[in-house]
Amino acid sequence: MTLRQDLREKFEISAHPLTLSERIGIQHEGLVLERLTFATSDGESVRGFLLRPPGETPVPAILYIHAHGNAYDIGADELLSGRKALLSPLGPEFARRGYAVLMIELPAFGTRSSPGESARAKAALWNGKSLAGQMLGEQAAAFDWLASRPDIIADRIAVFGISMGATFSYWLAAAEPRIAASAHLCAYADYAGLIDAGNIDLHGIYLTVPGLLTLAGNGEIAGLIAPRPQLIGVGDLDPLTPPVAFETAFAQTRGAYEEAGATDRLVLVREPEAGHVETPAMRAAVFAFLDRHLASSGEDRSD
Repeated sequence: MTLRQDLREKFEISAHPLTLSERIGIQHEGLVLERLTFATSDGESVRGFLLRPPGETPVPAILYIHAHGNAYDIGADELLSGRKALLSPLGPEFARRGYAVLMIELPAFGTRSSPGESARAKAALWNGKSLAGQMLGEQAAAFDWLASRPDIIADRIAVFGISMGATFSYWLAAAEPRIAASAHLCAYADYAGLIDAGNIDLHGIYLTVPGLLTLAGNGEIAGLIAPRPQLIGVGDLDPLTPPVAFETAFAQTRGAYEEAGATDRLVLVREPEAGHVETPAMRAAVFAFLDRHLASSGEDRSD
């Protein structure tokens, strides 16, 4: 099998379908907000929100994956309410710029906080799976649902996230070639480097995917996104992206973009004095990146 096929199996793509069970639309600060409820194949309810500009004209979209931050109560509320690592809530900002934005709640967070992360992860690992795999499988199903909507331009959907959401943003984009672009902040590093630096335990048990490092490091995984556009945002003072682990990963990802002849589609925002937080420079770069690769139908988006 190819690396992408191996990753699709590890990441449980197509193994966690979601079925829409409720959809309620309301007005929210001049935007259209849909309160969504999906059901897993096991009957668990999954809360979600879709925020979009008013009108019926099809628009580009962002699958926005929420963060962890040991704040299990936030979940999908990040879309409208933000979190400490963000400058301000990003959902309304994206929608005001002309994008539809979908966020669903990951298992162990928000209304799905029981069972918790540890119990869910251990149950999955004992069965040869991972909680990260369930999370990614559900995000893949959310992408499918989003792409099927008539008010969405299906070939102009990006994936975005910070921290946990960042990792899943580039993992999912690597496994799903229909994703047009990926932008991620504060979670891009080589895990072997994190292990050597003694920082790997800063990640939760949810992220443990057995055997992943025998297949590829994060730099190689992110390299599978090439030649599609990718934005990477890191801070040198972030313990999850220390320079030694970041630089190993970035050399691999940059090499993949060089081989694809697409170095102009790889954007790096590296902040020497920043920690595990979004910075004004990161936000400005994300907006410019999405406007360039999603808002227009130019050649920048093509493979």
